[in-house]
Amino acid sequence: MTDHGDTAPAARKSAHLDATAKRIIEQLQQDGRRSYAAIGKAVGLSEAAVRQRVQRLLEAGVVQVVGVTDPMMLGFSRQAMIAVRSNGDLTAVADQISELEGVDYVVVTAGSFDILVEVVAADDEQLLALLSAIRAVPTVTGTETFLYLRLHKQTYAWGTR
Repeated sequence: MTDHGDTAPAARKSAHLDATAKRIIEQLQQDGRRSYAAIGKAVGLSEAAVRQRVQRLLEAGVVQVVGVTDPMMLGFSRQAMIAVRSNGDLTAVADQISELEGVDYVVVTAGSFDILVEVVAADDEQLLALLSAIRAVPTVTGTETFLYLRLHKQTYAWGTR
């Protein structure tokens, strides 16, 4: 289960989730392959009711159920976070960067940098091409690259609060 993907809307509005929906989401965060029957047993609903609720959560963009991998184990030897500074419309810059192949995660931030961009590349040449493409976006004034050496922890089970 992951919350960052290419279907993320530019401006998010909080969805109203009842306690049962939150418990279903927590079940999926623990194991995205958990059966509807097992989820139903844990939350007190029928398999059909869980299937229907999960479908509504998927359609609303509240959840995505995906296989999360370690890119380096799949032959992508370069993974990096690229911090971007811009003097323009950050939404427009983030939208343009989001369209680039190899960009997996884009957030508008507060602080020293305006946007953080996570990228996965097969090698140094592909990483350099991504950097060049980001730097070519109008109003981008600078970047700083943080090269990942090893994936130490990756989890998406932060609960629903």
